[in-house]
Amino acid sequence: MNARYAWRGAIRRSVHALGLVAAALLVAPAQAGPAEALRARHAALAAALDRSPFGQRLLLESVESPHALQGDIYALVDYALPGVTSVVTSPRYWCDALILHPNVKYCRPLVRADGTSLSVAIGRKVDQPLDAAYRVEFAFAASAPTTDYVAADLQADKGPLGTTHYRITLEAVALEPDRSFVHLRYSYQFGLEARLAMEAYLATGGREKVGFTRVDSPGVREPIYIGGLRGALERNTMRYYLAVEACLATLGAPSAQRFEQSLERWYTASERYARQLHDVERPAYVAMKRSEYSRQQAPD
Repeated sequence: MNARYAWRGAIRRSVHALGLVAAALLVAPAQAGPAEALRARHAALAAALDRSPFGQRLLLESVESPHALQGDIYALVDYALPGVTSVVTSPRYWCDALILHPNVKYCRPLVRADGTSLSVAIGRKVDQPLDAAYRVEFAFAASAPTTDYVAADLQADKGPLGTTHYRITLEAVALEPDRSFVHLRYSYQFGLEARLAMEAYLATGGREKVGFTRVDSPGVREPIYIGGLRGALERNTMRYYLAVEACLATLGAPSAQRFEQSLERWYTASERYARQLHDVERPAYVAMKRSEYSRQQAPD
């Protein structure tokens, strides 16, 4: 009898346990998709965004590992998601944004049977012929946009100075009818040869350059910012973000005036962070970019 009752009790406990599992599965939320994940990130960063040192609701994070660098910018922007989507999913608009970066000398979308890519030339912050710049071909992919989320990914196997897995990604989620939360990531990997090449530059022309992350102690009057490879990564992450933002801000302008307005907006925005981003004077920057944009628009 005892064995029989024990067996019946085990069955009842098993059925009860299975019922609890089934109930948990019914009430458990589905795995968060990218829109939900980005909204959750916004919620987690909301207080920090309100206290941002950048004068706008923007945060920059960076990570350096022995063979890789990654920078992330999170920003709350006053642009409706449809406008953001029109830029993020368009290779042509990406080129209009990328050319604003002082080191980008050329960008042209290429459409092939196996997909779309961006042919980009990266060089110095001065006028130079294209054959003196480093050519990078980014594979371009954009997610199928929804009413509340969009993403795009630019990937290149090889980048300048011997870097590899060169990548720029951008995603955005709608928060309100006229407001979106944007996340831009810029990253690459490198070996010993690339590290030595980058460190050689930083020891010469870039030796006075710094990034945005403060490394001083609380209460110090004059801030001390991160330098080296991580500082260089942070500067470029910000430059790329400001380029995308300038493209977004000028979408409503007449097409004939859009590029000129985006030039002015990018330069003005970069000068807010002159300690990190000032490289050339405004007239030299505008003249250089006009020449490069004209070359970019010329027929093959």
